[in-house]
Amino acid sequence: MIEVRDLTKRFGATVAVDRLNFTLDQGEILGFLGPNGAGKTTTMRILTGFFPPTSGQAFINGRDVVEEPMPARRAVGYLPESVPLYVDMRVEEYLRFVGEAKGLAPAEAKREAGRCMAAVGVDQRARQLIKQLSKGYRQRVGLAQALMGDPPVLILDEPTIGLDPGQIVEIRSLIRGFAGSKTVVLSSHILPEVAATCSKVVIINQGRLVAEGPPELLRTGRGGGNSLKVRASGPAEGLTGLLEEVPGVESVACSLEEAPGGGCWFTVETGVDDQVASRVAKAVVEAGHALSELSPVTASLEDVFMQLTTSETSGGEEAA
Repeated sequence: MIEVRDLTKRFGATVAVDRLNFTLDQGEILGFLGPNGAGKTTTMRILTGFFPPTSGQAFINGRDVVEEPMPARRAVGYLPESVPLYVDMRVEEYLRFVGEAKGLAPAEAKREAGRCMAAVGVDQRARQLIKQLSKGYRQRVGLAQALMGDPPVLILDEPTIGLDPGQIVEIRSLIRGFAGSKTVVLSSHILPEVAATCSKVVIINQGRLVAEGPPELLRTGRGGGNSLKVRASGPAEGLTGLLEEVPGVESVACSLEEAPGGGCWFTVETGVDDQVASRVAKAVVEAGHALSELSPVTASLEDVFMQLTTSETSGGEEAA
């Protein structure tokens, strides 16, 4: 549904997007992440036809955004970070205007406005001036305008920015409801929101792709390995040596803090091997030690994000 091939965008000497590649299938929700200036907004503006790439290609619903701009744009509903609202218009009036701007006949635009207002929960505010709405309802109206015309692709740039926690939950629920029916690109700095909403994550830094995959896969570690939390009784030094000898174990760190009820805590880094945990348990027990806990340790998406993006100095679209 969305395909990006070696996408590059330069603004003078500044490279905002640098040979970016990723794909997104129909019905998937993509979390598009990166620090400020990483190139996220630039990439989304290219996908929506706001401006062309310097080189490379982007396809929406099989249409090249440069070679076939109008069919590509018709397939996209776009919610930019600054919601494009005419605040002196009423909600339904504004949505009908958007529908007609998208090429819908007046009667069809009216029907679409009703459908989209109901979909985002603003149908009770149809006759209200947009300037009288709360921030949360304005954001809903912005999402409704993106839905006008029933596009198969939605590109949402920071859709929950400035909302309170309750409003964030409501908008997140709306977006999650699109899974399977629409392809969604969601840019957000609220990483728990991305982990809870998205089926796939792309992380970019300085315009370059640094990670791609399902959130749960990225959280297992950048190198694809895993960590185990081990609590066992016995001398720390002896247990450390024992664990280091287990096949598949790459490193062992012993906590200086004594575990409750005695024993030691260990963090065991392993390679990609489903049998390492069972070998660790067997080694500890056969050596005569009591094994009190053996559990996987999963990094948060925030941990992965920081690991991948703080090693380099960010630059790009803000500078541009």
